[in-house]
Amino acid sequence: MANTSPSAPKGAPRSLSGLTPFLRPYRTRIGLALLFLVLAAAATLLFPLALRSLIDGGLVPTGRGEQVMALREHFALLFGVAMALGIFSAFRFYLVSWLGERVTADLRNAVYRHVLQQSPEFFETTQTGEVLSRLSADTTLVQTVVGSSLSMGLRNLVMGIGALGMLVWTNPYVMFQVLGVLVLIVLPALWFGRRVRKLSRASQDRVADSSAIAAEVLNAIPVVQSYTAEAREADRFDTSTDNAFNTAVRRSKARSILVAFIIIATSAALLWGLYQGTQAVVRGDITAGHLGQTVLYVIILASAFAVLGEVYGDLLRAAGATERLMELLDSRSPISSPENPAAALSSQSGCAIKFEALTFHYPSRPAQAALSDFSLDVAPGQTVALVGPSGAGKSTVFQLLLRFYDPAKGHILLDGVATRKMALQDLRQHIGIVPQDAVVFSTSAMENIRYGKPGASDEDVVAAARAAFADDFITTLPEGYDTFLGERGVRLSGGQRQRIAIARAMLKNPPLLLLDEATSALDAESERMVQAALESAMRGRTTLVIAHRLATVQKADRIVVIDHGRIVEQGTHESLVKADGVYARLAALQFTN
Repeated sequence: MANTSPSAPKGAPRSLSGLTPFLRPYRTRIGLALLFLVLAAAATLLFPLALRSLIDGGLVPTGRGEQVMALREHFALLFGVAMALGIFSAFRFYLVSWLGERVTADLRNAVYRHVLQQSPEFFETTQTGEVLSRLSADTTLVQTVVGSSLSMGLRNLVMGIGALGMLVWTNPYVMFQVLGVLVLIVLPALWFGRRVRKLSRASQDRVADSSAIAAEVLNAIPVVQSYTAEAREADRFDTSTDNAFNTAVRRSKARSILVAFIIIATSAALLWGLYQGTQAVVRGDITAGHLGQTVLYVIILASAFAVLGEVYGDLLRAAGATERLMELLDSRSPISSPENPAAALSSQSGCAIKFEALTFHYPSRPAQAALSDFSLDVAPGQTVALVGPSGAGKSTVFQLLLRFYDPAKGHILLDGVATRKMALQDLRQHIGIVPQDAVVFSTSAMENIRYGKPGASDEDVVAAARAAFADDFITTLPEGYDTFLGERGVRLSGGQRQRIAIARAMLKNPPLLLLDEATSALDAESERMVQAALESAMRGRTTLVIAHRLATVQKADRIVVIDHGRIVEQGTHESLVKADGVYARLAALQFTN
């Protein structure tokens, strides 16, 4: 995956520039937030001036009445500054919090939408758990910075610069010396921050590793439990979380040292400047109010530097998170729709398929050809069965037809139009598939079937379920079609899940139907019912069937035998048995048994 900024070190604060497109739509709100931020900072900087006025003007030896009136005016001024600070801070907090929530939601949506458009090649190298970690943990870090830390950092930067300016203006000789010392402090702090930055990125990577392990194991929990591997998997997760913890501890230790160095060094420099101020009062060079003003500005400056040290650590962590999210957004799928796609297929009663000399290697297995010089013609409305040993390339034919991958050589044409020239949505809209491992979503039976055609009416859904012989068992569920089926359909048997998938494909009513071992999970009685439903569904449309059980494809118009990515035989069941080749040997094994 591409890096967002090749010239920037990983996790550098400038990596946050990747958030610019997500901030740009909210320029007005950002401007208002900055305005209130500056106003709140200005109100804070007015406090020392008001205090100086109180000391020098309200406590001078005068008449009792005049002194009371003067004190009231000065305290009223201080209260006015406090009210302004409270109001401006409230507006700033609301606007910045809103921006943090909105930008994080937009970023999370953009990453998720982008990942959904990636080809299967992307998921061969990227673990699902890692993607989930970036969508949750990394976006939370970004929210913390945009919705809080960045605002605090800017506010304290403005106050620090303002306080430093006032101190330089009122005590130029002393503060120029302090300023020189501060520069000497900042340089080593920046150098030490590089280690914090690297550890922040490493910490987030280790958290993603733990998420990846958890996602993998939880998706395979029946297998884990059947092999009594719970303790082993728990130990593996413990090791991963310990690695994440140890990395986080190293990051926290380095960040703590950085913060301590900044606070102690800046406080020492500023206290030295304050000491010089007290000496000036003793000499009579400045007033007590002037000294009080200086004390408050020193406190503001010291606290601003302390907060900036904390914020800098947050920025480093968020920069690493942003970089990881931008890596996802920068990934480009090799499969995409052409700029000027061909017209959508109009056939609804079957389409012609032509495979022309296909050669294909999976990206993860570049040295082994999944298909070699594969050529096949399928007439409209024809049913063709693909048989052969496991790993022969049968499922690869389906993957290329759906354009999950593109072949290195050759072309696939539907009704004479190359699939590369068609929009992906148009191509896949005309194909229905029933996979071997039926997918059931965490929703109701009604919505699971309607997934094939979102705009279908309830009546159409029920009709599809009846055609797939799923209506009988659905109506016996506690809430019928509105019954929640559980994650991955855990409340259903394998055969029931398969019939849900068949009903979904039948509701879609595509001109091209792909059946990948569609009856493999059914018992004998269910298989007979579903086979009859499938035969009805196949009428009038082109159908490709992958089957290991040859009894299910004896009635196919043509049987194509694939071995090591090549077509070795094709014909009807009877002709292939007579040919006494690969198919005949497979048939002898199965039908003899």
